[in-house]
Amino acid sequence: MPRFKPISTAPVKERAILVGVDLGNSEWTCEESLAELARLAETDGAEVVLTLTQRLDAPVPKTFIGKGKVEELCSYVRNLDADVVIFDDELTPSQQANLEKIVGEPVKIIDRTALILDIFGVHAKTHEGRLQVQLAQLQYVLPRLRGMWSHLVGEQTRGGIGSRFGQGESQLEVDRRLVRARISTLRRELERLDRRRGVQSKARWDSGVYRVALVGYTNAGKSTLLNRLTGSNVYVRDELFATLDPTTRALDLEEGRKVTITDTVGFIQKLPTMLVESFKSTLAEVRAADLVLLVADASDPHRELEIAAVRSVLADIGAADIRCVTVLNKCDLLNEDAKREALLAHPDAQPISALDGQGVRGLLYRIAQEAANGSVTLTALVPYDKGLLMKMVHERCQVMRERYVQDGLLATVKADARMAATLEPYRCDAEVASGEKAAENE
Repeated sequence: MPRFKPISTAPVKERAILVGVDLGNSEWTCEESLAELARLAETDGAEVVLTLTQRLDAPVPKTFIGKGKVEELCSYVRNLDADVVIFDDELTPSQQANLEKIVGEPVKIIDRTALILDIFGVHAKTHEGRLQVQLAQLQYVLPRLRGMWSHLVGEQTRGGIGSRFGQGESQLEVDRRLVRARISTLRRELERLDRRRGVQSKARWDSGVYRVALVGYTNAGKSTLLNRLTGSNVYVRDELFATLDPTTRALDLEEGRKVTITDTVGFIQKLPTMLVESFKSTLAEVRAADLVLLVADASDPHRELEIAAVRSVLADIGAADIRCVTVLNKCDLLNEDAKREALLAHPDAQPISALDGQGVRGLLYRIAQEAANGSVTLTALVPYDKGLLMKMVHERCQVMRERYVQDGLLATVKADARMAATLEPYRCDAEVASGEKAAENE
């Protein structure tokens, strides 16, 4: 028999109770929204032990849910030994404070926004990502600073020495000033990083490389698709918000044109406004794209609602007018009837499976088609001393025919408007090209 009993060091999952209110004003049913909240809670390491719902015309100002439901919640918290109560909608600071007082310590009362912020805090890896998450968290915390110095405020009511300085109120105000100062510092740092990103984005724009952005509901398979298209090894996991930081990889199309593909943070319904605001520099990658691939999980029963939520966020960040192609991922999980139904709902979509590669070749052809839209066909004779221009021809154009002649590279290409303007001084007509060919034959 061992002398000492081993103690497990594995983290103990917190026991969570979920609370949802059906207000009848959402396309998502209360049950569907709570099912997603449960996945969020599990992603954050909690174990959901109970789900409570209530039908209301409007939230109760004091406690969000009705008095009877609060009493029921307190009973469940005690009987199920719950550690945290998570509300599906955002609570006001006063509602959160009232619920904490009624339920009692040490049980935590949080809402969907706080849960998402916590998940983002765990998953943010880059310096910019951590700054963005910290900014959103502080913006959330600022109006909720309260009660930490209430013992000092209570001393004022007794009068006498030390009661004339307003310690509690002063300390609370100091805390608020510190948080506001930190928010200002974070904003300045993010603005600096945003300017740097703008320079990098402008460089890519000036290079003329066609830019593709992957957007979609969280866990739709964007990172898996990026890996499949570019041969990368971006972090992939079956969990919500596994990817927060944008990742850009180059892709050479079969026609010879080079494009860049950027994986972005996943979207979700009820995405906190402060997160959209703090991640605006990251989402700028979407606004700067030439083509948006809206990746959707074709096997998800909430597919249409998720696509609508993504389009709503695209509109919020000013990217609604960018050319967008819907990509129905995970089609390998559908039977033929379900796949046909999905394509009837989205006749212009590209059905694929990023996991096994099904339909990816067709998607690459679609990207090439989109990149070639607006292109003009021209023949140009690029002198040998214009080595950079030769490189640009191979990277930015679809080369239809080329050969090296006495004076340089003679190429017939499809080029976008900017590249066509660059090649204009070296442009030659078909007769010159035919003459060169005839001379070679002699």
